[in-house]
Amino acid sequence: MSSFFAKIISVILHPLFITSYVLLYLMQANPYIFGFSGPKAKGLVIISFVTISFMFPMIAILMMKALGLIKTLDMNEKQERIGPLIVSGLFYMWLYANIRNNDLIPDALSFFILGTTISIFIALLLNSFTKISLHTIAAGGFLAGMAFILYNFTYGMVDIPIPFIGLQFRISDRLVFIMVVLMAGLAGWSRLKLNAHKEDEVYGGYLVGMLAQVIAFRIFF
Repeated sequence: MSSFFAKIISVILHPLFITSYVLLYLMQANPYIFGFSGPKAKGLVIISFVTISFMFPMIAILMMKALGLIKTLDMNEKQERIGPLIVSGLFYMWLYANIRNNDLIPDALSFFILGTTISIFIALLLNSFTKISLHTIAAGGFLAGMAFILYNFTYGMVDIPIPFIGLQFRISDRLVFIMVVLMAGLAGWSRLKLNAHKEDEVYGGYLVGMLAQVIAFRIFF
């Protein structure tokens, strides 16, 4: 049962999902920092963002699987991760180039995308020496990036809508941060539980992800 739960966590906290989580949180917590002129512009940004940060990299990885360039989507061998990391890095570079000077996108999101891009290429470099955990790189980046965002770009509270019934409830940023910490911890636990990584690969991933976001934040601010 715990292994099944670990697999679910690994899917929910897949590295390609994390940037979309940050985008949706920022839109809910502080929509005023975006330059949207209306719902149509907001929808186009979401579609473009999710397409470049998730759909295109995932399609490319699935094509590599179909062509036999990688054996499994788990990419258990270091050599299998080279192609997906290069492709993902290029797509994130493209995403960053599109949003960096875009008036619709705030620096609060741009710095996070830069940090994510940096972490991908650090992971590619380290992949020659160790099978560092990509999940915990993403989780560490999520943790550090959200810490910067919560401290600098939100109002201390966020309203969470409840679908279909037209209600919403308000939670504090402190609770949001606790939830992010728990999610980051679960990412590492799931990779260890599934025997996908050793402890040093998991902890190293956290370090790389957090360091990349610190570098990106310093570049911007």
